[in-house]
Amino acid sequence: MKLNNREINFSEEKQIPITYKEKRVGYYKPDFIIEEKVILEIKAVPHLTKPAIDQIYFYVKGTKYKLVLLANFGTNKLSVKRRIYT
Repeated sequence: MKLNNREINFSEEKQIPITYKEKRVGYYKPDFIIEEKVILEIKAVPHLTKPAIDQIYFYVKGTKYKLVLLANFGTNKLSVKRRIYT
């Protein structure tokens, strides 16, 4: 994997707890966590829909992570959307 070649610390499908009002309400397994700071979600769809983006928001808002990259390989050209959740 290219991340290994560049010596970038990452984990795949690491289970992270989701909390709401300081109570654990579930778990989320993002595709990748980069340097324990950024969530990278990989999609292969013709178009990133608002519900798909909203779903990521609801997962992430209950975690310590605030930056998400959504990479979509489902079109002729790679698209990457950057979202910051505060």
